[in-house]
Amino acid sequence: MSMSFLLKIAVLACLWSSTWAVFYSQGGRTDDKLCFCQLQGNIDDCSCNVDTVDHFNNMKIYPRLNSLLTSDYFRFYKANLKQNCPFWADDSRCAMKFCSVQSCDERDVPEGIKGFSIETPSYKYTKDAQESTVVDCGNDLNAELSYLNTSISDKAHQGFQLWADHDEAQDNFCILDDHQEGAEYVDLSLNPERYTGYKGDSAHRIWRSIYLENCFGSPKHKKSPFVPYIPYSELSSNSGTCMEERVFYRLISGLHSSINIHLCANYLLSEKKGFMSETGVWGSNIEEFIRRFSPNETNNQGPHWLRNLYFAYIVELRALAKAAPYLLNETYFTGQSDQDKSVQKAVQDLLNVITNFPNHFDESTMFNGGVGSLKLKTEFKEKFRNISKIMDCVGCDKCRLWGKLQVQGLGTALKILFSGKFDNATSLANANRNEKLKLKRTEIVSLFNAFGRLSTSINKLEQFRKLMR
Repeated sequence: MSMSFLLKIAVLACLWSSTWAVFYSQGGRTDDKLCFCQLQGNIDDCSCNVDTVDHFNNMKIYPRLNSLLTSDYFRFYKANLKQNCPFWADDSRCAMKFCSVQSCDERDVPEGIKGFSIETPSYKYTKDAQESTVVDCGNDLNAELSYLNTSISDKAHQGFQLWADHDEAQDNFCILDDHQEGAEYVDLSLNPERYTGYKGDSAHRIWRSIYLENCFGSPKHKKSPFVPYIPYSELSSNSGTCMEERVFYRLISGLHSSINIHLCANYLLSEKKGFMSETGVWGSNIEEFIRRFSPNETNNQGPHWLRNLYFAYIVELRALAKAAPYLLNETYFTGQSDQDKSVQKAVQDLLNVITNFPNHFDESTMFNGGVGSLKLKTEFKEKFRNISKIMDCVGCDKCRLWGKLQVQGLGTALKILFSGKFDNATSLANANRNEKLKLKRTEIVSLFNAFGRLSTSINKLEQFRKLMR
C-alpha cells in the first residue's frame, strides 16, 4: 500500500471527524447555519408554495415595485409622529441621530399631492348655493309658512362630515392620522428603513404588547421562554385554532419577520465610527440574521417565522389583485403631467402582473360562519386597530414611521379583503372622482409601500441564502 494512498485516507478521516464534531456541537444540525432559510413546500393556509412566490416576486414584482415606489406619488407619506403613547409613559426615546426623521418642507411636496391628501368633504357647495331664494307670496298671511330655508351653515356641514368620517372609519382596520394636527409629510427615500440602534426593553415591550395583548393566544404562552411567540405546533389546522386566529397571528409574525430582515440587511456595520459621524457604513449582517432566525437561537421557531413572511406577502398580494379595478381607475395625481402618466402606466403594468398570479389567497374561507363569525370579525378588527395605536409608543421616530406605514398598509389590505366594499369589481371599475373615495391617498401609498417592504424582504432573503452558501 503506497504512502500517498495512506496519506489520503488520513486526510479523509480528519475531515470526517471534524464534520461530526460540528454536527454534535450544533446539537445534531450541521445544516443549521446553511439551510434554515432555504424554505420549501406549501405556505401554511395557502394553496401556493415558497418556490413559486420566490420566482414570481424576485423576477416580476420586485423590479417593477422598486421602481414605482421612487415616484413622487408614492414616496411622500403623511403621518403624525408626535402622538403620545396611549398605553404607558413614553420613558425611552432614542437619542441617536439615526433614529430621527427628516420631514419635508411644504414647498418640496408637489401641489397635487397636498391637494388630494387634505381631507375635503364629499359635498361641494359655493357661497351662491348657500344663499336661499325667497319666493314672493304677496301679502299672503301664510307667506312665512311658504318660505323654505335651504341654506346649511358651515358648522352643520362640519357635523355632517364628522358623521361621514365616523361611518367610514367603521370599515378601517387601523387608525389614520394624516389629517391630525402635527401630521407632516415625509420623503420615504430620504428616511430609509434600517437598523438605528433602537433596542432593549423599550423595543421588546412593543412586540410583547402586540403579541400578548392583541393575539388570540392562551395564557399558557406567557409562561413560555419565548414569551411573545405562539409555537408553530399550536397553529396547525388540526390544533383547534380557527382559521381567523391563525391568519391574524401569521400576519403579525410575517410583518415582524419582514422588519427584522430589513434591519439585518441594512445594519450599521461600523458602529463606533458611524454613531460619531454624520454617516455610517450600512450593509448585510449575517450574524444578526442568524441570531434572529436560526433554529438554534429561536427554539426551532425561526424558519416558521420566515414562512409567515410569505403568508403576509400572499395576503397583501391578494388585496392588490382584488382592488385592481379600483386602483386602475385612480389618477395618481401630483400635478406633474409627464410623471403622472408614467406612474399610471407603471401601476397598470404591476397590477396586470399581480392579477395573473396563479394561486391567490382565498379570503372567502374566513368570517363566513354566521353570528359567531361577525363577532370574531369585529374582534379581529379591534385588535388590529389597537396595534396601530401601539405604533405611537415606539421610541425611535424612524422605526415609528415605518411601523405606522407597514401596519397601515396591512390594515388597508384587510379593509379591501373584508369590508365588503371591494367585492363588486364592476362598481369599482366604474368609480369616478365625484364619488366619495373608498381609499384615501395615504391608504393607497401605505398599501403599495407596505407590499414593497414585504417584496424587498423576500428579495433580501434570497441574498442571505447566497451569502450563507
